[in-house]
Amino acid sequence: MSFNVLVVNAGSSSIKYQVFDMENEKVLASGLMDRVGIPATVLTHKRTNGAADVVIEKDMPDHTEGMKLVLETLVHPEYGVIKDLSEIKAVGHRVVHGGETFAESVLITDEVKQVIRDCFDIAPLHNPPNLMGIEACQALMPNVPHVAVFDTAFHQTMKAENFMYALPYELYDKFKVRRYGFHGTSHFYVTQRAAAMLGKKVEDTKIITLHLGNGASMAAVDGGKVIDTSMGFTPLEGLVMGTRCGDIDPAIVFFIMDKLNMGPAEINNYLNKKAGALGLSGVSNDFRDIGDAAAEGNKRAQLTLQVYANRVKAYIGAYMALLNGCDCIVFTAGLGENGIPIRQMICEDMEFLGIKMDNEANKVRGKEVDVATKDSKVRIFVIPTNEELVIARDTYALAK
Repeated sequence: MSFNVLVVNAGSSSIKYQVFDMENEKVLASGLMDRVGIPATVLTHKRTNGAADVVIEKDMPDHTEGMKLVLETLVHPEYGVIKDLSEIKAVGHRVVHGGETFAESVLITDEVKQVIRDCFDIAPLHNPPNLMGIEACQALMPNVPHVAVFDTAFHQTMKAENFMYALPYELYDKFKVRRYGFHGTSHFYVTQRAAAMLGKKVEDTKIITLHLGNGASMAAVDGGKVIDTSMGFTPLEGLVMGTRCGDIDPAIVFFIMDKLNMGPAEINNYLNKKAGALGLSGVSNDFRDIGDAAAEGNKRAQLTLQVYANRVKAYIGAYMALLNGCDCIVFTAGLGENGIPIRQMICEDMEFLGIKMDNEANKVRGKEVDVATKDSKVRIFVIPTNEELVIARDTYALAK
């Protein structure tokens, strides 16, 4: 008998979902509801049996109404993928922040929801909608297990010397100001796949994972455990990203606030939404557009790509020092899986560290492949991530 798991990722104005049959880990359906709570809500529902996408335009005032429509769609006689909601045996929820409390996925209880609430301060954009999604699903499906899978969990193996900031210690004591790291489910998934590609047990590996999407982060993983990661107290720290600045001199914040007459909310929005590749290039936050502009001679676009690549290179060097060498580096997420030129730029002139890319082999998108030369001491893997599958597996294991 099949065991179907619904995976839900609720954003502030969106609901993403997938339905897995865990007997064979097959995706039965996936979808995205956009503009929840905003006029002109659209649900795009995809089935994996080759049938045409279903697009439903209907205003959804909140996440509960949105989830109700998602569930109605899943059991719809014409374009549903299950006959009855009782065929969904468990629901897995992506939750961005679990603070220091959770180092693994957990069954959701009132206590778990309180911890998610307690993290609203440090994840104001993500945790509130994540909790809304949980409570909407629990209201509609009260009799099945619900599981929380945290973006921060995989990074909880970091030691204090790598997660603490050089700030007055009372900030950690009172407010838990420290590095947390994000994209944990993605870093976990590609670490496991990379170990398999190396033909080693994960406990015997040293791996540097590069999750390069619109949001981007890296992790140094020793024996399957994270020892350091680039995102920090919030997802603003670390690499240059689509619209986030990444690492900057903190004094710049006060300088900008003074010069542009900004308050705290405005500067936060400015550094998260208007900086990064978008702010530097003036072209776009999409690296495909930036790459096209660079190829046409746009100097700022060319500069943006070089700044981006140099920041990633610097982190690779730092992580190789922390790990005392590594077996492989892994490119994943949208840009990591598809960005042929940016992968090449990052791996250029890294021979001293044992990183040698085969530029012909690198001409690949979205496939699991080794793009290093035969004599490269460090393997270079491209591995498509699958965060939803990690959530489904954890949910299945806990719900069973």
